[in-house]
Amino acid sequence: MFILGQSASSATVESTMDIKTATEDKVNALQRFWNGINWDQIIATLIQKAIYLLFLILLFALLNRIGKTLIDKTYGNYSKKQSFSESRLKTLHTLINNTFQYTLFFFFIYSLLTVIGVPVGSLLAGAGIAGVAIGLGAQGFMNDIITGFFIILEQQMDVGDYVRLTALGIEGTVTSVGLRTTQMKALDGTVHFIPNRNITTISNLSRSNMQVLIDVRIVPDEGYDQITAIIDQVNQQLKDKYTESIQTGPTIFGMVDLGNGNFAVRTTMYVLNGKQAPIREEFLAQYVKKLSEANFTIPNTPITLK
Repeated sequence: MFILGQSASSATVESTMDIKTATEDKVNALQRFWNGINWDQIIATLIQKAIYLLFLILLFALLNRIGKTLIDKTYGNYSKKQSFSESRLKTLHTLINNTFQYTLFFFFIYSLLTVIGVPVGSLLAGAGIAGVAIGLGAQGFMNDIITGFFIILEQQMDVGDYVRLTALGIEGTVTSVGLRTTQMKALDGTVHFIPNRNITTISNLSRSNMQVLIDVRIVPDEGYDQITAIIDQVNQQLKDKYTESIQTGPTIFGMVDLGNGNFAVRTTMYVLNGKQAPIREEFLAQYVKKLSEANFTIPNTPITLK
């Protein structure tokens, strides 16, 4: 029994010595690693990186301030010109400002990662694959943005313009022009939200004076010269009334053949957009009234065209 007890005691001592030796080896390894660190180089590198980062932040802050100042100054100069729509200028100002901010932020992040030592090239390669997938899914969205940008830049239509979208069969007053969608209000009150990529042909009816044609049917045998004299008298009276709306004319074009033995005296003029209907109605009503008072016949039989 004494021999067995002595053997167990020896084994315990040996096990304890092994654990102690292993612990000392680990401590020595950690101490050698700690002592092997070049703290001077690490501190110098950190100071260098900090200086680079500080310089980078100051540089991009300066670029941001200069860029925003130039954009705001340009916007201020163009906003003083009456030929530019205020809504268009605000949209372009916001778009250019955002584009500048995003571009500057991208280069700042790129420079920041480069200074830190992150492999930006590998990240961009991986992001490129994901970007292709996202780009395919967002192709329609990008088409809306690009089309909307050129609609605004080229002044194709403004808020308040009455336009006709031939390909879509929609016409109405423009209530909003955005980078992604355009909003229009039809005559019946319907509001259309149109993705810009669907807009192909824009017929803007508000950019220039509109022509008004007024035909009053007559019987030429009753005296063409007397009839035109009455019409000319009406033209001169109403011209003074609508002096701000009528831009050119009214001018008596002459007698026109409506077909199937029907004739009319045609008057032409150019008026401000939106004033066509009321001016046409009043001129025609006065023509009929004055000619009827002078006992001239105003044919009212249906016109049958063969």
